[in-house]
Formats: sequence, structure tokens, C-alpha cells
Amino acid sequence: MTHDTESTPDLTRNQALVFGALSGAEGPLSAYTILDQLRDDGLRAPLQVYRALDKLVEFGLVHRLESLNAFVACNHPAGDAPGESHGTVAFAICEECGGVTEFAEQDVVKRLQGWARTEGFHATSTVIELRGLCESCAPA
Repeated sequence: MTHDTESTPDLTRNQALVFGALSGAEGPLSAYTILDQLRDDGLRAPLQVYRALDKLVEFGLVHRLESLNAFVACNHPAGDAPGESHGTVAFAICEECGGVTEFAEQDVVKRLQGWARTEGFHATSTVIELRGLCESCAPA
């Protein structure tokens, strides 16, 4: 499920534009790709895109894929399933086609939360990235 800007009225114009670009994308986008797509809409500086992305990540609407230095719209927005933790997100990234699948595995989330509690560690977010080949790209 993706968000539409109608359901997030507190977004600034730039945040809504950036979120719209990511929501309509078929894969992850870098900040500079987003900037190129939105130049005609008045975004001219990378800082405008980065500020919007920072807020969208903070709101939980967008995720940063560290290994790709790119961003994707969240497919599991907070509030979809009561009680689910959206602070831990996992992505399977195909190294052949570039496809990205977002998922939340509750057993993994619980184990990581348990470890953090035991160690007295206060995690603010956890992003797990699995790299490899998707079913379509994997050799038979």
C-alpha cells in the first residue's frame, strides 16, 4: 500500500512532490534522480530534496536504502496493522533487476527488540537489507 498526498495533509509542497515521485516510481530513486524529475515543478537545489526526504523518513513515509544510497516509499505505513512495529524494516534487493521488496518479519523484530532490551540499547530504527537475486533473476 502506498500513501497518497490527500491522506497526509501536513506535508509541505516539496515533501508532497518528493513523496509523489517516490510513490509513482517502480524502484528506488536517488535524491538527484528525484531532483531531475521535479525540476519543472520548481525544485532546483539538492538541499530542497534532501530536506523533504529527511522529513518523509522521519514521518515513516519513506525509507532510505543505505546500500543503494536511494529512497523508496513505504509499503507498510504505520497504523496499517495495530500493534505492528514499523521501526524495523527489511528489504530484499535484487542485484540483477534492481527490484526491491519491503517486508516486516515480526519474529525478527521481536528478537532484535529482546536483544536491545537485554543490552540496554535504545534503537531508533533498524533497516535490514538482503542482497541477492529475486526469483525471476535467479538461475533455475
